[in-house]
Amino acid sequence: MNFNFKDIASATMVLFAVIDIIGGIPIVIGLREKAGRLHSGRASIIAGIVMIIFLILGEKILHLIGIDVNEFAVAGALILFFIALEMILGVTLFKEGDDNPNMASYFPLVFPLLAGPGSLTTLISLRAEYSLENIIVAIVVNIIIIYVVLKTSGRLQKLLGTSGIAVIKKIFGVILLAISVKLFTSNIQLLFN
Repeated sequence: MNFNFKDIASATMVLFAVIDIIGGIPIVIGLREKAGRLHSGRASIIAGIVMIIFLILGEKILHLIGIDVNEFAVAGALILFFIALEMILGVTLFKEGDDNPNMASYFPLVFPLLAGPGSLTTLISLRAEYSLENIIVAIVVNIIIIYVVLKTSGRLQKLLGTSGIAVIKKIFGVILLAISVKLFTSNIQLLFN
């Protein structure tokens, strides 16, 4: 085991910036309103498992099914784009089935918001710079932060109120739209080069 605090801190900060759970608070609150309740613990654990599995096997799995990392990122960018449109325009594009209202805890929360194309492609990039165990520790630290934010989102909703959430949702919707466009354009260019 080759644990390095500096590498762990760097990988943690990069992942934290890409996952952007703080910026995703309006989305989390919106999902909580749709579903009535989010399974914070389960969603965090599933996101962590998805990230660790993708860290270890991601490129191999994508190549096995004939998908390039950039193609994966473009598909995820499109999903983020539509989520951003929901936030900005106040429309519902993702409909949960009546048989499973708890699905919001997993989609679009786990994928693409937490363990989405941005974080998954970042993990592949981090693998080139840091050792596996340091990246896994960084993932665990981020999962703890995600859990705390998800668990306290109900209190944040009460604190901000309906109009505060509406304003923040529109602002972060535009930011998420910009992130999705950036993710799309940077990866679509790589596909055509």
